[in-house]
Amino acid sequence: MQPYFLPYAGYFRLMCGVDAFVVLDDVQFPRGGWVHRNRLARGDGSLGWLTLPLLRQPVTGTIVQAALRRDALDGEWPRRVAAFPAGRWALDQAGPAAGLVRLDSHDLAGNLLRSLHICADSLGMRVPFVRSSELAHDRDLKGHERIIAICRLLGATRYLNAPAGRHLYDVAQFARHGIALEFLPDYRGDPASILQRLFEMPVADIRHEIVDNMT
Repeated sequence: MQPYFLPYAGYFRLMCGVDAFVVLDDVQFPRGGWVHRNRLARGDGSLGWLTLPLLRQPVTGTIVQAALRRDALDGEWPRRVAAFPAGRWALDQAGPAAGLVRLDSHDLAGNLLRSLHICADSLGMRVPFVRSSELAHDRDLKGHERIIAICRLLGATRYLNAPAGRHLYDVAQFARHGIALEFLPDYRGDPASILQRLFEMPVADIRHEIVDNMT
């Protein structure tokens, strides 16, 4: 799965009951997606975008190649975060929650992975992360062929994918390589950013919602 910025709770279902969570970070950066931004509630309840301050990069650039603007890390970024109650709450935390919105370097993928790790640990999900950019697979492969190649490198016999994968991947294609392709059901819980959820309710309740939405 691509590394999303503060994704909704349903994203973390991919870390339940698996041996490894593969972070797909060597694919083309999706400019209109959720890798570099998410929505949070403003003080009046309306939703606004919290967008990471990215440097311009080629259209064909990958997620792992994307970088943050160094000049925005100290001043501009904290101001963006503080524009939202959930953001101000995270900035004020002394524990792990502060790491959800902290930017340690200009490395986009590295910051995203750290944030996902913090969320996963908070939710009690101790699954190993594997970065596709660190695997020796053929990067010319596309679609299901790339995913199958990664699965075979890891010795996988089962691949759990998000609900939207039903429109992308064919069970028979994976079965020919001895891999059982499974899809999560549509998420019935709150689709808000995990930061918003952590601000509004106990971690235990969010975890219960995630587990309840596995089937």
